[in-house]
Amino acid sequence: MSPAKADALPQPSAPDLDILGDQVTIHPGGYVEPPQPDDASERNLVEHMARFRESPWEFLREISLHVSGTGWRAYDNFIGQPIYYPGFSENMKAAVMSTPMLQQRIQELARRRVRVEESQGLLGDGSDKARRRTDRQDDILKSLQEVALRLIDGMICKFESKRFIRGAYYLSTQLLTRAYHQGIHVSSEEVLRLRSVAETAAKNKHSIIFLPCHKTHLDYVANQLICYRLGIALPTVVAGDNLKIPLLGFLLQRAGAMFIRRSFGNDALYTTLVQSYMDVLLQHGYNVECFIEGGRSRTGKLLAPKFGILSFLLDSVLTGRAEDAIIVPVSTQYDKVIETDSYISELLGQPKPKENLKDFLSASSVLSLKLGRVDVRFHEPWSLRSFIAEQRGRVSDPRPSSALSDPLSSESRVRLLRTLGFKVLSDINAVSVVMPTALIGTVLLTLRGRGVGKSELVRRVEWLSARVRAKGGRVAHFAGAPTSTIIQRGLEVLGSELIGTIDNLPETTYYAVDRFQLSFYRNMTIHLFVSEALVCAAMYTKVKQGGGPNNQRISFDELVDQVGFLSSIFRGEFIYPTTGLLPNLYRTLLSLESDGIITLTRPVHDSDPNPAKPDIHDISSVELSILERRNGRENFDFYNFLIWPFVESTWLGAVSLICLTPTSPDQANSWLDVRKTQDTAQLLGKTLYHQGDLSYFEAVNKETLKNAFQLFEEEGMILVRKSSSRTSPSAVRLTSEWTPNRDDEGIIAPEGKLWDFIEKIAKSRREGKNRRDGATVSTRVLRLADLVGRQLFETAVVGGVEEQVEDQKRRGRRKKEGDGRSRL
Repeated sequence: MSPAKADALPQPSAPDLDILGDQVTIHPGGYVEPPQPDDASERNLVEHMARFRESPWEFLREISLHVSGTGWRAYDNFIGQPIYYPGFSENMKAAVMSTPMLQQRIQELARRRVRVEESQGLLGDGSDKARRRTDRQDDILKSLQEVALRLIDGMICKFESKRFIRGAYYLSTQLLTRAYHQGIHVSSEEVLRLRSVAETAAKNKHSIIFLPCHKTHLDYVANQLICYRLGIALPTVVAGDNLKIPLLGFLLQRAGAMFIRRSFGNDALYTTLVQSYMDVLLQHGYNVECFIEGGRSRTGKLLAPKFGILSFLLDSVLTGRAEDAIIVPVSTQYDKVIETDSYISELLGQPKPKENLKDFLSASSVLSLKLGRVDVRFHEPWSLRSFIAEQRGRVSDPRPSSALSDPLSSESRVRLLRTLGFKVLSDINAVSVVMPTALIGTVLLTLRGRGVGKSELVRRVEWLSARVRAKGGRVAHFAGAPTSTIIQRGLEVLGSELIGTIDNLPETTYYAVDRFQLSFYRNMTIHLFVSEALVCAAMYTKVKQGGGPNNQRISFDELVDQVGFLSSIFRGEFIYPTTGLLPNLYRTLLSLESDGIITLTRPVHDSDPNPAKPDIHDISSVELSILERRNGRENFDFYNFLIWPFVESTWLGAVSLICLTPTSPDQANSWLDVRKTQDTAQLLGKTLYHQGDLSYFEAVNKETLKNAFQLFEEEGMILVRKSSSRTSPSAVRLTSEWTPNRDDEGIIAPEGKLWDFIEKIAKSRREGKNRRDGATVSTRVLRLADLVGRQLFETAVVGGVEEQVEDQKRRGRRKKEGDGRSRL
């Protein structure tokens, strides 16, 4: 193991902020918490609330203070635009209804409907037809106004009662401190900066748009509690209407939630309503919060950005309807996420359970378990208007367009929106804190063998912590507590259902019980080491061959080819630096060399006295260092273990495409149900896992497989016919150039573009049952895929319609968009 270089360590992170009642304490970076008895409450952002059984009178006194509003609890002098006053909802509805955009849409829909009825002869004939036409249009206008008002009432948040929010704050902190007994931790530097930005934004009537990552339903609560406690106007939180359940929906709407449909379809009125509401919020400087990933991440790492609400917010500023808005990317990390059990079930293909209040209140994990702490970090805020101006300045367009509010082409808007989404994800990763449970989970899943001794676990966690800091990441600190104590806390939080302990041995030994669920925590660290993992996976194509160092050496050209290929197929999974493939590859190679993991051969400039800026073309080959071989490849293996589950999943997705091979010529143009096809890929993966041809069970998770299918569509390997209604499922089929051939006996031949693609992925797969086979995809795997495919064609064919021209256009657009972010 090579120690982290001292000169590579970044500056210490900002001190943490504790809030106890009305007292605010800022701890310096080197602060060591004085010893406390075991039963002492831990200091955190949310005050440890008195509980009825422990102190009934204190419990009642605190309730009285929150309901009546004493000190900061009053929430009177917050920073931002006025909220929580009687009549707020009516004023908001009136503002939205009066927007020119909405009124124009209603007029347009009414005229369109009248024309349809007139063409169908429903308005009759005669001299009074014009009058009947006008009366009918007025009736439709009135009906549309009523529909719009009803939709707005169910959509908007209702900041009406300050007494309600005081009580809601108290109730929320009670629930949260029961679940996360170590509370919410924030950075003092970030909080002070956020308050300063909020003051400036309030003066200018600019909204703050919080864009957090999304791991659990508690994300809705965490940022609201922080804003309330720090005296910042609560944001309007965009939530799916699946949370609009009886009673809970009523409460959430009055605590700041706005409810929107999961899909708008072709509903022009509803789309305009949402845009009008966003315009009003940003025009009047109300804060907004929406989750950049759309839904909760079931895998632990950031998902690709969803552009729905983000496009509405961007359009408000881009068109000049709102002057500006301040973007604040937010990272929320948990020692343990409550819903991981249900996430695993969903990833394995089980239907997502519908949310209901009974399940929420009866969840023992919410009400009684001690799940550690929550860390919330705020990236440095930035102006959306300035971002737009900067991006437009980079585009060389001969057409005159100097004003910010000038309309952009559809292609430019898409490019701008994508850049905005991925910039936010990058900013979230930049401020994310790696929790102790993530360190423990990562170590346990990146070691060979069944388990690990306590001393070795401590050593590897310390090594990983140093690597995280060296990469510019942040590790949650616990007031100077020793690593062994932090690990013990983390093990207690994760629990015996995730990590097992064997005590009756010379040394306490730990092992992963539920590797699938533990991978959720490992994936919280992978964003820091993607470049290293891809390089090591490319080198593994040679290392897995065995033999001496000369046999395991990889040429630089081969390395560039495999790294470029891997980074391309994982472009939907990870966020890469914007510097490009070769500069980033060279920087990664230098880092791995300085850590003593690899040796670079430079035949030309080995004796150069000033190699500060060597030419990348001077590297002729790469191999494992002597030190790394002596250490049993532990650091090299670490990076491979991070990426191997994703390699396996993409390989599985590619193998599942063999199932789409038509069984007869008359099925060449048949379309297959997309959902059933992806279910079949999961079934194939489970079979391969239990038969020993798949190393990681987590490779069968539907999220990664869905990303793989998105990649295949962008690469032109499959055609996807999108559904226009719920009754007509989306369909998929292989393109002709990627369809495998069958021999005279009807057996799929191991050749062609798809076969070569599968084999190239397989070069970086973890060695296993088939490592000595001549072909990675063995005869039995190919036979099984064909068998499953024949069953698929019997049950999932949805029609034999030829692909439409729009399919080809959409595939071309996605391929062009994908190329822009396809390289490491």
